[in-house]
Amino acid sequence: MHILGIDTSTMTGSIAVISNDRLLAEYSVNTKTTHAERLIPSIDVVLRAASLTVWDLDGIAVSSGPGSFTGLRIGMTTARSLAYSIQKPLVGVSSLDALAAQYLYCSLLVCPVLDARKKEVYSALYRNTGSRVQRLSGYRAIAPELLVKDIQEPVLFLGDGVVPYGDRLQSLLGEMALFADPAHLLPRASLVAALGRERLVAGDIDDYFSLTPTYIRKSDAEIHWDNAHSPRKQPRPASSSME
Repeated sequence: MHILGIDTSTMTGSIAVISNDRLLAEYSVNTKTTHAERLIPSIDVVLRAASLTVWDLDGIAVSSGPGSFTGLRIGMTTARSLAYSIQKPLVGVSSLDALAAQYLYCSLLVCPVLDARKKEVYSALYRNTGSRVQRLSGYRAIAPELLVKDIQEPVLFLGDGVVPYGDRLQSLLGEMALFADPAHLLPRASLVAALGRERLVAGDIDDYFSLTPTYIRKSDAEIHWDNAHSPRKQPRPASSSME
């Protein structure tokens, strides 16, 4: 089973192809070009490296978020269009699940953190159950100061949120805060593909048209629109006293 994995949840784009549980090719790009400019060429590079065409694919797995609003939209739109055009099944995979899956055999509590801006991170808590990494909490956008309130034991942080918030997490948790090496700071498309394959084998596929990114919170554009169109409270008329 050949599965194409796509991750555009961060500034770094990652594309991979797996065959069952074997990685055939993986390609990551972290340049000033946008996902819109490099995603299709990157897919072509990976397929050529694996000596495959899109018609050889048995399914497509795409990171569904949370993460970069623009990146997720581009990745999701591309995956939906490609899957529909070749009539192959499509599945969405959480970017946080894909991050945590890098530490399948870790005995520590695992906490992926993606930079959500606005002094928050996208995060969830995970633990190794022996055969898979189990999510223990919901996906959320949360300030580091609130995140650590749920942590009472040594924890391994990974993800690009470690760069801006690592020092803060260290100061809040002290020796309980451990950090993954730089090679594991970003989601990998190969793990998006691997987690997607599990869903495909189980027959748990998504609809081409209803699959949408998991944003967790509203974008700035949505917030501005809501503020502009929300009913304004009318000032109360001044009460008059009878003479």
